[in-house]
Amino acid sequence: SGQKVCYGDLKRSCYKLAYFQDLSRRVGFEEARQACEIDGGALLSLESEAEQQLIENMLQNLTKSGSGISDGDFWIGLWRSGNELATSSPCPNLYKWADGSISPFRNWYTDEPSCGSEACVVMYHQPTANPGLGGPYLYQWNDDRCNMKHNFICKYSPSIFPTVPAGNPYDTSKPEDQYHVIATETGIIPNLIYVVIPTIPLLLLILVAFGTCCFQMLHKSKGRTKTSPNQSTLWISKTPRKDSSMEV
Repeated sequence: SGQKVCYGDLKRSCYKLAYFQDLSRRVGFEEARQACEIDGGALLSLESEAEQQLIENMLQNLTKSGSGISDGDFWIGLWRSGNELATSSPCPNLYKWADGSISPFRNWYTDEPSCGSEACVVMYHQPTANPGLGGPYLYQWNDDRCNMKHNFICKYSPSIFPTVPAGNPYDTSKPEDQYHVIATETGIIPNLIYVVIPTIPLLLLILVAFGTCCFQMLHKSKGRTKTSPNQSTLWISKTPRKDSSMEV
């Protein structure tokens, strides 16, 4: 969607969903990682169940809003290097966060990670897929080949973006919905611009039509003169002319 959103107070992180309906525009893990870093953030790290729930709420609300988000997994910043397979540690323990976070939080789908050649991690987002053994393919994690093409989620430190109140889309009575949106990328002024700019041609057309109408009315009023009864009957003689032929 391309919109940066911050939750909670100024000390909390901001996020950005990069979703592409055009499958050809989706990217591999490294491309997603670089895109987030160029934009001033990092590929998403998830440090707690609360943060996982927060991201789920973002995806659910965007889906409900009719923005076009449908099936399409999202890269998150969890991965492992191929060199680490030579160690004696179990494969699931080899995954690390690209932004340097040391959070042990994981939300694997059943029987994941499968390891092997799949070293990068996505968050499932396949609302139309039939559920598997672990339930719907929604929001849980799966390791995938790093060159596969997916959407991605960026995470930003809270100091990068200014915050503007933007309402509360969640139910704060629920523990997982304690956070509310307080910052968006678009803001109020750009939204007004989007509304005003398209109306300018219409306003100009109305002004031109009004001016033309006034000019025509003024022109007609100047060209119109009042005639007196005498002027209107100038072609009629007031006294009968004597016909010389009738004189005796």
